[in-house]
Amino acid sequence: MKKTKANLMYKCKIFDVWEEEVPLPTGKSNKQSWIDHKPTVAVVALNDKNEVLLIKQYRNAVKKHLLEIPAGSLDNMEESPVACAQRELAEETGFKAASLMKLYEGYLLPGYCNEYMYFFLAQDLISAPLPPDEDEFIEIVPVKLSSVQELLKTGEIIDAKTALGIILAENFFQQKQVA
Repeated sequence: MKKTKANLMYKCKIFDVWEEEVPLPTGKSNKQSWIDHKPTVAVVALNDKNEVLLIKQYRNAVKKHLLEIPAGSLDNMEESPVACAQRELAEETGFKAASLMKLYEGYLLPGYCNEYMYFFLAQDLISAPLPPDEDEFIEIVPVKLSSVQELLKTGEIIDAKTALGIILAENFFQQKQVA
């Protein structure tokens, strides 16, 4: 595809909004906006009671509290996804994982955003609290792994990254039982 000039429209600490003329196969072009987002991680943390550590926090964009798995952005390009997952887990739940396994990675919303997310399964949790970000007010909600599917069915979990993380973790455990 032909290279075009992009214009920075907005910049903040997590993402930038760009706009550019994109050539179409017909020879015409159209203006498209897209979000340049830092890479991110999401962590399905399982404690020794076989509970998933969900977090409940207010999300201003949707004006409600959501149940989610711990997640966040890489601080910089030098921070690895594994280091970021451990940091976010410690900030949001007070634990680090002795066992951290990547379940999946991919783009979240490629139609308008280049956010790339790494999904991890965290087990063998060790107390290692870090102070939360100053704008985070989080309640930890442990839920039995066997009950999490019900929260998806009833609509108590409506965050897509959380739903995907849970499905990935459940698939991992099912594959492990088959093997």
